[in-house]
Amino acid sequence: LSGKRRDGHMPKVIELLAARGLALAWSRYVGDERTLITEALQHAFASGDIVFSCGGIGATPDDHTRQCAAAALQRELVLHPQAKLLIEQRMQDVARERGEAYEPDRDDNVHRLNMGVFPAGAEIIANPFNKIPGFSIADVHFVPGFPVMAHPMIESLLDTRYRALHGTQVQAERSVIVFGAMEATLTPLMEAIEREHAGVRVFSLPSVDHPQYGRHIELGVKGTHAAVAQAYLRLHGELSAMGVPLGPELVR
Repeated sequence: LSGKRRDGHMPKVIELLAARGLALAWSRYVGDERTLITEALQHAFASGDIVFSCGGIGATPDDHTRQCAAAALQRELVLHPQAKLLIEQRMQDVARERGEAYEPDRDDNVHRLNMGVFPAGAEIIANPFNKIPGFSIADVHFVPGFPVMAHPMIESLLDTRYRALHGTQVQAERSVIVFGAMEATLTPLMEAIEREHAGVRVFSLPSVDHPQYGRHIELGVKGTHAAVAQAYLRLHGELSAMGVPLGPELVR
């Protein structure tokens, strides 16, 4: 939120979903405030949606997500036995790489086990980068903030747990550049198309200083391929009948 790092999660999740015929429904950015995080996670657990939560599951004072997940569910935090084994394996690997003896009772190593303290009943998410796992509770999944770890973990969930959903949200989109019209004038047409074409959403993207088209509105429809084809014919026909100047047509 401070701008020190650019968010790479949402664009990547959109990309991963689109490659599997799925789509992002919503996203939220939440600061490091436990009340805000707990409220956001209460919404996530109650939504019934598939949710990926990125970041805040470490063991430093500014990591609050594990604690807030437990609070949102009113569950205890417990050391997950499999997470404990994986974290210990990681610590052994690091000690070996450094040519040091592994000391499990050393204060810093004991502290690292906090990264495996999850709300009771959680399942772990394997982390192929460094073995430190994330965790899942129902369809809410918690992964690290590091993209190099988070993105393969999310991709693995999509390709295993949610493989049966692939292709169920394939969307088509068609639009046209409209010149010299106001959104208020086009709104009745937009409402009529959504009303008469089930499963189609109409969108309007106005611009006042586009480098190529100048002041214009990109007006279009999105939905399934069959529904979009019919709705777009109606949209384009009505715009032509209104005598509105039209520019290029766009297909996505």
